[in-house]
Amino acid sequence: MPDFEEDTGTQSWVPDFSDSDDSGSQPVPVVSEREKPEQPASADAAADMDDAATEHTGGPVQPVTVPGRYVYLKWWKLVLVILGVWFVAAEIGLGLFYWWHHTTNKTPALFVLLVYVVACCVGGVMLAMVEGRPLISALSVAVMSGPFASIAAAAPLYGYYYCERVGHCLAGVIPY
Repeated sequence: MPDFEEDTGTQSWVPDFSDSDDSGSQPVPVVSEREKPEQPASADAAADMDDAATEHTGGPVQPVTVPGRYVYLKWWKLVLVILGVWFVAAEIGLGLFYWWHHTTNKTPALFVLLVYVVACCVGGVMLAMVEGRPLISALSVAVMSGPFASIAAAAPLYGYYYCERVGHCLAGVIPY
């Protein structure tokens, strides 16, 4: 059994939180009314006022609220953004599947498909990092689901090509 009482020269560091001079929480001064600065008469006085305005006053910074800016997204805007991105993704999916089906060398088509899926994932994550912009967040959701829309658009084309060879299909695209 090893001896753990021996000093190896390495000890864990534990911070000391026992401040004897800590007097507790401090109240924040409340500024009830802001005074308007007087208009300076000369350019030198204006420069002095600018220098004084850049100094920290010591009070808390008040949050800026812009009226008319929503922190949420209306449902119809979300639907329009998703449908717009899905329409473009469907075109891409149809084009990639048509290219893949009609080419003898499948490698370039599959490489472009891989690049497309990675670009959708990375682009969606990058758009999701934007704060305070609900429309950009909706665009992020739409871009991340773009490959799904591409597959959904290419599926009937695949069914059509498959049913050309088999011959017995429901509505010409659903094999049975």
